[in-house]
Amino acid sequence: MKSPLLTLPGAVPAEGVDEGVAAHYGDLFREQRALADGTGFVDLSHRGVVTVSGPERLAWLHLLLTQHVSDLPPHRATEALILSANGHIEHALYLVDDGETVWAHVEPGTQEALIAYLESMKFFYRVEVADRTDDIAVVHLPAGSIAEAPEGAAVRETPYGRDLFLPRADLEAYAEKAGPAAGLLAHEALRVEQHRPRLGFETDHRTIPHELGWIGTAVHLQKGCYRGQETVARVQNLGKPPRRLVFLHLDGSEVHLPPAGTEIRVADDGADGRRIGFVTTSVRHHELGPVALALVKRNVPVDARLLAGETAAAQETVVEP
Repeated sequence: MKSPLLTLPGAVPAEGVDEGVAAHYGDLFREQRALADGTGFVDLSHRGVVTVSGPERLAWLHLLLTQHVSDLPPHRATEALILSANGHIEHALYLVDDGETVWAHVEPGTQEALIAYLESMKFFYRVEVADRTDDIAVVHLPAGSIAEAPEGAAVRETPYGRDLFLPRADLEAYAEKAGPAAGLLAHEALRVEQHRPRLGFETDHRTIPHELGWIGTAVHLQKGCYRGQETVARVQNLGKPPRRLVFLHLDGSEVHLPPAGTEIRVADDGADGRRIGFVTTSVRHHELGPVALALVKRNVPVDARLLAGETAAAQETVVEP
């Protein structure tokens, strides 16, 4: 779905899964600094929006999600996962309950599969699931923003800012009040700096929550059963995940960033050494320079110098080995 904000001056469309919104508006670092300073907004109107209503919505979602939501207070933001039977991550939901309806935004293009799964699990529960992507747009306000949310809009307030669920028809009018606009690349740069994983970027078909540090923020360890819970409990109590998320400081003399999927090796082993991981997201940060998130094997020493393709990289621990 193409955002009307792509008509703003300087807008350059994003590509791939983020197609439909602006990658930037002509000045990537200025946009990053604005967000870091708590000004402006990010157009996330390409993301899927799903609502769950009905008197049993929270009790029902509690049975399906990794997060404890049966007693979720109104207007408290949380995030949750849906796992496969083997504990692999299938969906990530960023949600809030407004007292009558649960609002969630999800990765672009994943809402149909999510809704199909939710519909298959309704049974006799008094809940209604709806795809609101066509009429509701998500807008992100950074932490510290004093911009006001429109009356009646559902709001997710987190340490990283506020996500607003706005009528899509009001998006352009709100943008005029909340500017300046910052593109998705600026938003992604801050996400990487904050070590926050993203479904489809830091995940593949076998990712489990422990590998990404999603335990605690998206997975509650003291709640009852849900699909994939056996794997979560087994890894938590008896073992370690096979991989771990790391933050990489990349050699700033390189012109090009190593793209997602670039193989990582231990630098001392040289370019022909064995593959020990891969880049998941790489960005240029306005203060840190070129940085990335990556998944590496758990037993890689935390002080090992790495190579991302041909680019030298120093690692910071995100998930403990």
